[in-house]
Amino acid sequence: MNVFSKKITVSPDDIDFNGHVNNLKYLEWMINSAMEHSRTEGFDEEYYKNSGATWVAKSHFIEYKKPAFEGDELILKTWIESIKHVIAVRRYEIYKNNDLIASGKSEWVYVDIDSMRPKRIPKELSGKFISDE
Repeated sequence: MNVFSKKITVSPDDIDFNGHVNNLKYLEWMINSAMEHSRTEGFDEEYYKNSGATWVAKSHFIEYKKPAFEGDELILKTWIESIKHVIAVRRYEIYKNNDLIASGKSEWVYVDIDSMRPKRIPKELSGKFISDE
C-alpha cells in the first residue's frame, strides 16, 4: 500500500463558529492531499493535461470521531484502496496525538478532459498506487 502522509497545523481560518475545525476544511484537506500524493508519484497537473484526462469526484464520505482545534498538529494519511477500470477509491485518515479523529473515502472517476466521459485508468498510473496491479 502506497501511503502518503502530511502534517497539518490547524490555523485560525480553519475554525468554525463552534470553535473547532470546520467540516468543509477536512474535505479540502483530503482533496488537496490526493493531488499532492499524485504529484509525489510523478503525476502532476502537466501529466494530466498532456494525457488528456483528469479526475472528478463521484462521492465523498467523512466520519468525524473527535474535534480538532486551533494550533493542533494533525497527520493526514491517504492511499488508493482500489482501482477498477475508471474509478479509484481513495481512503483518508486524520490523526491528532496518534488518535484517529476523522476518516474518509472518496470515489474518483478518471475522465477525458474534452468530453468529460469516463476513460480507462492507464496501467502506468494505477501501478504506482496499487502494488498488485
